[in-house]
Amino acid sequence: MISNGLILAAAEGANPLIPNPWEILVTTVGFAVLMFIVVKFIVPALEKSYTDRVEAIEGGLAKAEKAQAEANAMMADYESQLADARQEANRIREEARTEGAQIVAEARERAASESARITEQAQAQIAADRAQAAAQLKGEVGTLATTLASKIVGESLEDDARSQRVVDRFLADLDRHQSAGVSE
Repeated sequence: MISNGLILAAAEGANPLIPNPWEILVTTVGFAVLMFIVVKFIVPALEKSYTDRVEAIEGGLAKAEKAQAEANAMMADYESQLADARQEANRIREEARTEGAQIVAEARERAASESARITEQAQAQIAADRAQAAAQLKGEVGTLATTLASKIVGESLEDDARSQRVVDRFLADLDRHQSAGVSE
């Protein structure tokens, strides 16, 4: 049967390698219709899908770049604020040190002036006490000297002017003896 079909085709003079012109026409029309459908409907849909995807990716990249820029700006702002805070802390620390040193210096100065005032008052009190003791001692020594002199002389030295001269002379002699003893 196959050999009969080949024989018939060979008998008709048709070349089996060359297609039938109606097949070429039907195939070409079918290809053209298919190409029209692809070009008119499928390619625009694919192109739109491709464009949407590109826009989405580019939009995502733009958003990512914008977010990265915002993050970098926020980081720079944060670092700037941190640096400012550190400078402020250093300034406050320095002010505190200066103020502390000033307070210590003022306290020392007050303590020194108070100490000097107390020492001065104590020295004045000591001088006053010494003067009072010396005056009291002179009075007692004068009384004793007058009593002793009146016993030695045998006459009463109750006269105030005379007893005062005797006491003053005695005290002057006593001071000269003490001065001579200290200088030796």
